[in-house]
Amino acid sequence: MTLEQRLARLEALEAIRRLKHRYLNACDLKDVEAIRACFAEGEVAIDYGPVGTFRDRDSFVALYQSLACNERVIDLHHGANPEVELVAEDEARARWALYYFNLDAETGATRQLGGFYQDRYRCIDGAWKIVETVFRGHSLVESVGSN
Repeated sequence: MTLEQRLARLEALEAIRRLKHRYLNACDLKDVEAIRACFAEGEVAIDYGPVGTFRDRDSFVALYQSLACNERVIDLHHGANPEVELVAEDEARARWALYYFNLDAETGATRQLGGFYQDRYRCIDGAWKIVETVFRGHSLVESVGSN
């Protein structure tokens, strides 16, 4: 690989990491437009198991907005241990570990979830976008609130 190719590869890997972090932060901030912008337009594959399966970003964002966008829901998404691989100049895949903490501010109930994302990305018009994401949880701890 030439130095230019190596640099382009490193820049692509960093852009993908930043995209996933932007997505997780947007979920915590309840920034639905930023969440929407992380996904490609048109058909995508979003499979979040019991939460649902979606074929376009807007139907996922609508469900997210109805479930999470209120003051009583406090979420913390921590993505870690990224294994990102470029499979072509404009395509990549990755596995991410997720630790998720959720607090119901009204009742005090909490939920902690651990699991893995399997993602596919595509560079579209110079910007990396999520085109497929599958999340599978492997651990769940819930506590009942005080109310």
